Amino acid sequence: MTVDTREWVPVEHRRLGLDRRTFKPALIVLAIALLLIHGSQALNAAIPWHNQTEAGDVLDLGGGATAVPPVGWQLESGALVGGAGAGSPILLAQGGATIALQGASFSGSAAAFLDQVQRSEGSDGPAGLSGSRGTLTTGAGLVGVVQSSTSPHGDQLQAAFKLATGPAVTAAPALLVEVRTTPGQFERYQPAVLALVRSITPATSR
Repeated sequence: MTVDTREWVPVEHRRLGLDRRTFKPALIVLAIALLLIHGSQALNAAIPWHNQTEAGDVLDLGGGATAVPPVGWQLESGALVGGAGAGSPILLAQGGATIALQGASFSGSAAAFLDQVQRSEGSDGPAGLSGSRGTLTTGAGLVGVVQSSTSPHGDQLQAAFKLATGPAVTAAPALLVEVRTTPGQFERYQPAVLALVRSITPATSR
């Protein structure tokens, strides 16, 4: 009898009747398939955070302006004082919430700046607007314009500031703070958000 050795697998390479040499390529294919099926959420869940904010951290908003982030949040983009990338957009995240801070050149009031931001979004305000505009004063005396919204997709808060006080306010840079949370979760993050916003300090105040 003639044995076709091309289809014969030596016993040292077999496990449960299968060729062990095929296990590694099969696992690689399976991993790629799972990534394609479940997308970036599965990948993000598998990667631990390495850039959490700590007590004493200070965000660099550019031009000497700063803010103090809540402890234990992930600094996904932006820079701390003394680090590289000063003035770049900042994004903080924790669970189902994000806080974005973006500076811009703008000659006018904080209210006019927020108007412009909302017009650029293609509406007179955030979708599902649920609250009227109000004001919020930081510890450094900056007076911001604040507006909230809610929708089936989540809750949102927009706050606009001019990074100066007194006669220089009109020509000063502007700052937009945008907070987004999963539906019904804003109150859970509100203390951390308010603490960060109230910590915003322009260069002239230090």
